Order: sequence, then C-alpha cells, then structure tokens
Amino acid sequence: MKTIHHKYKLTKWKNVLIVLLFHYFTFSPFHLFTLSAENRLKRFWTKADSTLTARYFRTPYDTNYVVRPEGRLTLKLRVNQSGNTFHARGTVNGVYSKANLHTRRKTTISLAAAYRGISASVSINPAKMKGLYKDYELNLSYYGRRLSLDASYQRSSSLSGDIERGGNMSWMGQGDVTLKMYNLTAYYVFNHRRFSFPAAFTQSYIQRRSAGSWLAGLSYQGGSIKTEPWLKLRNANAPDVQIRVGHLGIGGGYGYNLVLGKKWLFHLSLLPTFVIYNRNKLTVNGDSRHSGRIRFNMIFNERAAIIYNFSPRFFAGTTLVMNNSLFNDKAVVVNQNKWVARAFVGMRLWK
Repeated sequence: MKTIHHKYKLTKWKNVLIVLLFHYFTFSPFHLFTLSAENRLKRFWTKADSTLTARYFRTPYDTNYVVRPEGRLTLKLRVNQSGNTFHARGTVNGVYSKANLHTRRKTTISLAAAYRGISASVSINPAKMKGLYKDYELNLSYYGRRLSLDASYQRSSSLSGDIERGGNMSWMGQGDVTLKMYNLTAYYVFNHRRFSFPAAFTQSYIQRRSAGSWLAGLSYQGGSIKTEPWLKLRNANAPDVQIRVGHLGIGGGYGYNLVLGKKWLFHLSLLPTFVIYNRNKLTVNGDSRHSGRIRFNMIFNERAAIIYNFSPRFFAGTTLVMNNSLFNDKAVVVNQNKWVARAFVGMRLWK
C-alpha cells in the first residue's frame, strides 16, 4: 500500500506541474507578446489583401469585353526560348564588308506566381547549370491596361557566323565576337476599355469578346558588336570589325484579340516605328564609316499569342514577341531580329 500511495503522490505532483506549465505558457508575457505580434500580422495581411482585392476588381473597363479572373493566386509553369540574329553591310574606303551572325538559342524553365495582379517568377537554365551556356540575358515585361513595356539586355559571346571583307570570307566561332544589345518598346492602347494586352500575355484579365485597338509606341535599339583581339592572332586575314548601333523610333500600329467559343483567344499586333535618331557606325581594321542621312530606317515590333481555357481554373498557351529592325542609309545597312517565345500551362487557386 505504501508503494501505491507513493506512486499516487508522484502522479499527482506531475499533473500539477503540467497544469502550472500550461497556465504559464498560456498567460505569460511571452505568450501575450506572441499573440499580439500574430494579431498585428493578421490585421496587416487582412488590410493588405482587402486593398489588393479592391484594386484588382476595379472596373475602369467594359465588363462585356474584359473581366478579371476570380482566382486569388495564379501559378504558371513556362518554357522560354530566345534568340538573336544580326546582319550588317557597308563599304569602307572602297572595300565592301558584310557580317551575318547569330547567337546560341537560350532555353529556360520558369515558375511564375501572381497574387491579385502582383507577380514574381524564378527561372533556371539547364544548359547554364551544365556550363554549356555562358551568355547573359535579361527580359522584363509589363502589360497594363493602357501602357505596356518590353525591355531586354543581352550580352553574348556565343555569337557566330561569317564576316566577308573584299571578297575574303572568315568564319567567326563562338567566343570570337562579343555582342551587347539593348531593346526597349513601349505601347499605349487607345481602346483600353475593351482590348486587353494582359489577357493575352499575363492572363491577369480575361477577354470575353473580340476587340481591337490602335496603338502608339516608342522603340529603342542600341548596342555594339566587336571581334575579339585573339581572332587576329589566330587568323592574320581575319578583319578587326566593330559595329555600333543606336536608334530611336516613334510610330503606331494595331492589335486585335479574337475570341472563339469562349475558350480560345488569338492575339496579333504590329507596331512599326520610324527612326528619328540614328547613330550607326561601322569600323573595319581601324577605318570607320558613320551612318549618313536617314533614308529608310524602321523598327518593327510584333506580338502573337494563342490561349486556351480548359475551365475557369486551368489554361495553357504560347506567346511570341519579336523586334525586327531595318536600317538603310546607303553607308551602313543594319538588320537585327530579336525574339522570345514561351509555352506555358497554368491554374488559378483560392476562389
């Protein structure tokens, strides 16, 4: 009986200790501070969410044509590929020179998330992880109701192709030529109440009925291409070539969203701009030739997209963004073609 009574007393004190610890952690200043911080965080999130929701569902557009999707969170898995080709020709001191070059194609896989119109993404490049791709490229896009913007910067040592000078042809391999190039395009959508760029390119809106719009735009392309010093050491006949370009253009175009069967969306837009500022320069073996009076200089911006909505929650699609330039001032002729293609699947959560 003594043993049993002793065990009973131990169990009793153990239960008392558990109750005391429970009350301490429940009503201690530390616990109250934790609850206070947690409540402040909840209040902050509730206020931020209500502000984002009110902003998200504002309707400065015609809801017969454009609506917001109901899901709070949108997730997309994308496969992206981009490339750039560059052509230039001109006559310096009576010697005709021509270059036809292209970069290695870049392929990335990205996961994008958007909450009430605020989005972020992360990308990986399998070839870069294996050390097979050493170029650097940055692409930024913003698609709003009225204004849209595409910007890119590319630094490439994978540029390769052939360079001709005075009838002598030289092959440029990867690492022989370095390219640095900027591209910027800005749009203004006149019929922004019924026509939506985001419906085609970010899926943050849904185009319910077909509509189009006239566009006004601004384009800039600038950068340089030059051969590396070691090319001359390897091949004495290889020319030392440096091409500098810079163009600013303004213009207008048209875009159209075609909706078929409430599930398909087809987008196509074209924005040609006329160059109003030009600073092309071609240098071969130290002899330079600047661009002359503007003759026919243009930058073309093309956009295309195909979107299929399996349901209000699930969708898939593909997009293509291209910048093509044509500069011909008799002294120097330059043509650049930059493109980015994407294929994706996505879903909307938290209705």
